[in-house]
Amino acid sequence: MSPTIPRPVERLVQAFSRLPGIGPKTASRLTYYLLRAPAEESRELARALEELRSGTAFCGRCFNITAAGVDPCSICADPDRSGKQLCVVEEPLDVLALERIGEFRGRYHVLHGAISPMEGIGPEDLRLAELVARLEPEQVEELILATNPTLEGEATAMYLKQMLHGRTVRLTRLARGLPSGGDLEYADARTLAQALEGRREL
Repeated sequence: MSPTIPRPVERLVQAFSRLPGIGPKTASRLTYYLLRAPAEESRELARALEELRSGTAFCGRCFNITAAGVDPCSICADPDRSGKQLCVVEEPLDVLALERIGEFRGRYHVLHGAISPMEGIGPEDLRLAELVARLEPEQVEELILATNPTLEGEATAMYLKQMLHGRTVRLTRLARGLPSGGDLEYADARTLAQALEGRREL
């Protein structure tokens, strides 16, 4: 620790640096911004972070984010949505991206990641067992594999295909309108809609 930087400042810089997409320079800028900002702004940020942890939970069925105490989530509980189609995504942000287009009326299953040996993430680290457990009770007819078009996303889709070999459930994959190596959350609504409509058998 530098003797010229007070410990609380250095601690917050380190905390910001651990967030995805935030490097040391951005972390420092955010920290020094909060030092100059009115004290109420820092307190509001602290309250929002506290509420994020205490006011949210994961749906016990699809593992999407839901309000604390609301289980199943609003999508799983919606009687107008078909349980025959399950769209499998990597992250809750992918659910938001697909919901923005307003064309998918099935339900979701969030894996919370993708298989990545380089990062030490294996199949056992994902919500794959919970996905398989949903198929029969919910009478799922089609699994739409909407993992990202990256090496990790493709590996996860292929693993799911092997895992479900011999089952009667139909497996489809989003069409290739999505850029290779991209993330669903960054795709525009039209591209996502076309990818969903043009999905193919896996």
